[in-house]
Parts: sequence; structure tokens; C-alpha cells
Amino acid sequence: MKLGQKLLYTSFAALLVATLVLSHASRVVAADYESLPATAEETTPLKTGDRAPAFTVRTVDDEPFEFDPDNLQRPTILISFRGGWCPYCNLHLQELRTVIPQIREAGVDVLFLSNDAPDKLYSSLKLETQEDIAGLDYTILSDADISAARALGTAFRIDKRVTGYLDRVKNDYSGSSIGIHNALAVPAVYVIDRSGMIVYDFVNPNYKIRLSADDLLAAAKDAV
Repeated sequence: MKLGQKLLYTSFAALLVATLVLSHASRVVAADYESLPATAEETTPLKTGDRAPAFTVRTVDDEPFEFDPDNLQRPTILISFRGGWCPYCNLHLQELRTVIPQIREAGVDVLFLSNDAPDKLYSSLKLETQEDIAGLDYTILSDADISAARALGTAFRIDKRVTGYLDRVKNDYSGSSIGIHNALAVPAVYVIDRSGMIVYDFVNPNYKIRLSADDLLAAAKDAV
């Protein structure tokens, strides 16, 4: 076999192996996500007394943001919501604007985790919500890959009702956890102390029920 033929054969073999590896990895990932709970009610979220998990989400600029419970400078509150398309999520974000400044002044960081894609984190919110949180420096991060939700135990598979609704309102969910993994996170609130322990949790599979602003403020003060 001539040298040129050998190089061509070697390149083709390497490409074939790489394709097979990627194909296998894709099937493994798909199967992994298919193993998620079928409903929000079947999830097993972390609770108070559990150690907070480490995870990586994305910023609005699509840069990685690593949450490391072993290296917290201040107590931190994680507030997850389904996305800007969700009316109840918008109402909750609007309500929390009344206490977020007080929570931060008390020495507690607040991170919002959305299932929207990075470029939709703010633009997908209703105009009223955008106006209400303007100037409050809301840190909203993308968990479109639901890595945080899986680590917290709040991720579940969705059914056609959610995608049907989004199709009706003409929402582009292709880059969200819905479009990528056919999954969502149960809205949740976790208060984590400096040692990385969960000291307060509020998780309800009924997405219409959310933690009140007053209760969030009280939980934050208890963590300081």
C-alpha cells in the first residue's frame, strides 16, 4: 500500500472511530435524560440538612459559571424557575424585587436559575418583569442543560402540554432545557450557609405555589 493510501486509510479510520464514539456518547446522554422522573411529583429534591451540590451553569454571555459550595464567601440563595415564558415565574420575580435588596444588604448572595437559554434569560421575561427588576442587578443564570436541577434533584421530563402551550404562544424554546432535553426543573428555593449546607428549602411540584417574599427574607436572615 502506498504512503498516500495509508494516510488516507488512517484518517478515514480515525474519523470513523470518532463518529462512533460521539454517537455512543449521544445515546448515553439521551438515555440518561430519559431516566429522569416522568413528573414533577416524582422528583426527590435535596432537603434542609443536605449538603449543597456543585454544578456549572451559564451566564447571559454564555460563559460557564461554577457554583462551588466548598468555597462560598457568603451565604447564598438559589432560586430556580422554569423560564421567562412562565406567567407564575414572572409574578414571583416581580414579588421578590421587594426583598432582594434587603437580602443582599444582610450579606446574602442571590442566584436565579432559569431553564431558558443564555440569550433568553432576560429578553424572555415579560416587559413588566423586566421593568420591575431593572436596576436590582438580578443575577439570572441559564440551566438549560439542567445540570443544576439534576444535582438538586428537581429535574423531570415534560409532556406535550408544556410544548403545546409554548407553540401556541410562539415561544422559541429550542435552546432551553425543553428543546434540548425535553425536561424542566421544579421551581425551588434553597438557602445555603457559608459551609455549603442547605439550611432552608422550599420545593413544591405545583409550579403555581411559590415562596412568599416575606418568608424568603426571614429565611435569608436566619442564614447569616
